[in-house]
Amino acid sequence: MAEHDFPAVILAGGQGRRIGGDKARVLLGGVPLWRHVLDRVSPQVHGVAVNADEAFEGLPVVPDEVPGQGPLGGILAAMVWAQGLGAARVLTVAVDTPFLPLDLAARLDVPGRIVAAQTEDGLHGTTALWDVSLADDLRNALAAGTRKVTDWADGVGVTPVMFEDAGAFFNVNTAEDLAMAEARL
Repeated sequence: MAEHDFPAVILAGGQGRRIGGDKARVLLGGVPLWRHVLDRVSPQVHGVAVNADEAFEGLPVVPDEVPGQGPLGGILAAMVWAQGLGAARVLTVAVDTPFLPLDLAARLDVPGRIVAAQTEDGLHGTTALWDVSLADDLRNALAAGTRKVTDWADGVGVTPVMFEDAGAFFNVNTAEDLAMAEARL
């Protein structure tokens, strides 16, 4: 698979309350969730970092500028990190999505300021390719109290890309979800 010229950031800053702790390190088939996501995304992009407060086996750590702003804070951190690399865009994916498509980057690599995955279940706002020039706009939206990804993204304009396999974007949020993911493995 061809590597794309943008990096990716795994959003792993959540507290994982519903699953009982650090979601990134929850084991699925004996492998931490973050590793499943990394293994799916890294061949598709030019470098991967993790949005978290701690290291994950040598991956660059991209902490939030201001903690407690949810996924949008992680997306802003991803944009700023990618800008520092000289990248024009950055892909973000959630740490709890271990079955992401192996052609995710290629499918999202279309024109648009925000290009997000969509399935019959709806828009997957954290699985998106972001124009890093939006960082200041996002920083201002966060300062004004915006916390929902789709609220901000809809205001900027989202280019949705339809994926037929909704299961590829399955989130592991609870023990029940983890059991379903184990069955899928």
